Amino acid sequence: MRDLIVTENITLDGVIEATEGWFDPAGNDTEVDQSDIVAAVAEQREAADAFLVGRVTFEQMRGYWPLQTDDTTGITDYLNAVSKYVVSKTLQEPEWQHTTVLRRSLGDEIQALKSQPGKDIVTTGSITLVRDLIADGLVDEYRLFVYPVVLGHGRRLFADAGGVPRLRLAESRAFRSGIVLLRYRTA
Repeated sequence: MRDLIVTENITLDGVIEATEGWFDPAGNDTEVDQSDIVAAVAEQREAADAFLVGRVTFEQMRGYWPLQTDDTTGITDYLNAVSKYVVSKTLQEPEWQHTTVLRRSLGDEIQALKSQPGKDIVTTGSITLVRDLIADGLVDEYRLFVYPVVLGHGRRLFADAGGVPRLRLAESRAFRSGIVLLRYRTA
């Protein structure tokens, strides 16, 4: 059975809402060597062959990543090639190759994806979707890239903490930029 992995960029105070420019999704911050983070993200891409998002995140990504022509991180190539799954009752035409719209019950759709042969299923962003996945007990692992930033406001990953099972630390890795990757598996 495949694992469902939640990967989020998160502040020290738990905010995952991508506002106020606190993280750079393309790794273009030229002041800090981010090659170690780029390598870690590439490792994770290699372990996944399915990408799951909600409609809003999908539409934001669809409007950005396919248009990148000078991306040296590999994210554009990966997102254009990977099987993408969008949870939506309203999206009609995804307009991005290799995309399937999931319309049935979230639990049924995710269990069906997890039961198919393949590598990890990764989701990122998609705050509403991720909270629903957590509440339904569908998440196998959390990969949190913790940024050394405190915002004091914004939507948090574990806002209500409903449905979060006991977690065990699987890995912690510090990067030159001060960002830390924390990987937690459900116990």
